[in-house]
Amino acid sequence: MHVRVAFGSLLSFFLSQCDVHCRGVFVSACEKANRFLSCLNSPQCRKSSWTMEQAGIESGTLVNVNTPVPVEQKTTAVEASETGKRKNDDPDDPETSGRGKRRRGAGGKKLRPGERYIPPPQKRNPGVSFSQEHFNETSYYFEAGLRKVYPYYFDFKTYCKGRWIGKSLLDVFKNEFRAESIGYYQKAAKEGRIRLNETPVEDLSVVLRNNDHLRNTVHRHEPPVVGRPLEILVDDGEVLVVDKPASIPVHPCGRFRHNTVIFILGKEFGISELHTVHRLDRLTSGVLLFARTLETSKKLDQMVRDRQLEKEYVCRVEGEFPEDEVICEEPILVVSFKIGLCRVDPKGKECRTVFQRLSFNGKTSVVRCLPLTGRTHQIRVHLQYLGFPILNDPVYGSSAWGPHRGKGGLVGKSDEELLQALVEEHHSQENFNMLDIADDCIGIAHKAVICKNKASEKMDKSAGTAESDKSGESCPVQVDACGSDKKLDCIEAVNDNNTVKDCQNPQPAKSHGNETGANDSSQKTPPDHLCSECKLVRPDPTEKELIMYLHALRYKGPDFEYSTQLPDWAKEDWVEAD
Repeated sequence: MHVRVAFGSLLSFFLSQCDVHCRGVFVSACEKANRFLSCLNSPQCRKSSWTMEQAGIESGTLVNVNTPVPVEQKTTAVEASETGKRKNDDPDDPETSGRGKRRRGAGGKKLRPGERYIPPPQKRNPGVSFSQEHFNETSYYFEAGLRKVYPYYFDFKTYCKGRWIGKSLLDVFKNEFRAESIGYYQKAAKEGRIRLNETPVEDLSVVLRNNDHLRNTVHRHEPPVVGRPLEILVDDGEVLVVDKPASIPVHPCGRFRHNTVIFILGKEFGISELHTVHRLDRLTSGVLLFARTLETSKKLDQMVRDRQLEKEYVCRVEGEFPEDEVICEEPILVVSFKIGLCRVDPKGKECRTVFQRLSFNGKTSVVRCLPLTGRTHQIRVHLQYLGFPILNDPVYGSSAWGPHRGKGGLVGKSDEELLQALVEEHHSQENFNMLDIADDCIGIAHKAVICKNKASEKMDKSAGTAESDKSGESCPVQVDACGSDKKLDCIEAVNDNNTVKDCQNPQPAKSHGNETGANDSSQKTPPDHLCSECKLVRPDPTEKELIMYLHALRYKGPDFEYSTQLPDWAKEDWVEAD
């Protein structure tokens, strides 16, 4: 049935029908008109056709409802709808112009007096790799066989956690960021180092809301690692294989950023956008695989899931390991995800490791390890359970596990007591870098405050004294967090008169190829007056503290095999130095 009606009457009728269909949705009249063709065949419009027949015919252009609109007319209608303006869009309208600005700036919500505007969270791209901008934050220098990083400023960024909503910044810093005192955060806020939604925060009493974005600028110090260069074994465009030295983490974590394999590859070799296939513990050395492409990464990941990737490790353990092959299948349970501490427990995940003794020198044994599963610290936990912990394992060889040091799964204390015992032992040895525990973990900050109070007492007694370094220059005596007097080992220090003095000019080691900053002193920065690390003395770690006698010797797949040489400590005639 063809119905000829006036265009104005028909359009008015259609817009009224669209109001019904689009109820609750804000659209302009032009947008409604643009839906004209798409809505004509809707069931609602067809049911209402009798109403159009009864509509009065007004003067004007007539159209045939069932006649298709020419393409030219459709295009014109679309262009008109795109260029048309609503009354509320008129910037000269004083009643609506302000609302339009609020809609664009605050998501359409009118802010109440005293209410903060919170921008919507930005979409994160997990595939973004580290860039030259990140690599340029600081540079390396080499001293006493160690790779060191010049201190630098760094922004910690995070969105408001669910548990923070409704709490003040002061409460969050007090309860969750205990590495520094509240006094530090208050001073940092006054200097503009703490930002909320990119706006400096001077009053920490501000209450956090959902989607708040927090930025905290800190003066960052990284622990040193061994100075041995990173050796690339294979780089064929699909797979990158390196021989990782001990003490270097694979990727940024904890206090480590530039002293990591990922950053060293980017800074010294210009290699980035790598896909991690597997990881090694920071203290473990050996074969480390990266995929160059996403396709290769998926292929290797599938091999790992299908257990087609054979892994062979070598380690040196305490005592005389049995000559016959030993298979350990004890399940492993994670005690603390924060520091990756594990133990044997019936409630843990299934594990299987095959051990074979290679040699025995009268005190210690070299053992070949074949982990058939991939649990966290699997080799270390199984060797502890068997009563042969790795010779210098700072965690699973610790006396904190009790008189039997975890042999046979006998610990004799709860998980909480075990964690506390480990923290206390490593704290007494000033050896937190071995445990990989954050400074705010398990009440460390409280203990540090006590130590600092003791340290300040000693500083009062030792004020004005000095100690000569190797070059004959004098350095102010500093007192570390645990109250012991030591010479200042950092590059620059603040003396009693608050003037900067170069206490010990670092002598760069011989350059290892493309090592960045080996002879560059431009990155040396004066101490930061708010940074507690700048005021502490941390003695350089010894080689024994940085190297654990566990090495990834070989990785083998269906059509490839990558291996390294045996480390010196794994040779049959090796003797441990006193």
